[in-house]
Amino acid sequence: MSFISTIREDIATVQANDPAAQNALVIFISYPGLHAKWMHTPEHWLWTHGARSIARILSQVTRFFTGVEIHPAAQLGRRLFIDHAMGVVIGETTIVGDDCVLYQGVTLGGTGNEDGKRHPTLGNGVVVGTGAKVLGNIHIGDRVRVGGNSVVVKDVPADCTVVGIPGRIVRRNGCRIMEASFDARSHRENMPDPVEEASLANRERIGANARRIAELEHQVAQLTALVEQLGTASPEDAASPFPAPDAPSTSESDA
Repeated sequence: MSFISTIREDIATVQANDPAAQNALVIFISYPGLHAKWMHTPEHWLWTHGARSIARILSQVTRFFTGVEIHPAAQLGRRLFIDHAMGVVIGETTIVGDDCVLYQGVTLGGTGNEDGKRHPTLGNGVVVGTGAKVLGNIHIGDRVRVGGNSVVVKDVPADCTVVGIPGRIVRRNGCRIMEASFDARSHRENMPDPVEEASLANRERIGANARRIAELEHQVAQLTALVEQLGTASPEDAASPFPAPDAPSTSESDA
């Protein structure tokens, strides 16, 4: 695919994903996320062809002008959209699939000084919210959504929504595991709130406890009524349930 075709495709991606996008010329000039992605193409080519020092220097020049730091060795898929761009960091062994969206402040980084593959792999259609950190040699499945400011350090299967520190799955295959406030038609960076979800879980437990208390109160009322009924019974009714021994007959006593 030619570089010109890539530029056209990326501009169309911005128009499809950003409601604030204007015409193609404005997008071409004013979107630093696109500039960083486009500059990564020659930097990656230089890196893979042995000119690693030049590639690294150019990547720092790109970082200075765009606020986005992408290591030249990182592998980026088609139609990647880095919205607002500032503060995004993509590590050396990161692999990003097609049709992914990264918001400002996202880090796709490592967790230490280990060798080899030490950065995450993102599948296709992944959305990473504002300020989120995806760390380590982990795999994020296709169409996963990572909540803003979340920290993900474990693999995530496809079609899930992850929020929190550390990240936990709150939606899987369209089914809500916990209450989520995410609305794809409004702001994709507004992911489910873990505090709100914990509050909802607490309210469910409180409701269950209230129902159990009502059941116990009903049982106590029944026992109280039974005790009162026994207390007001006649002496004959309250007699010992065991029969008294038979009195000896007159004939036997006379004998």
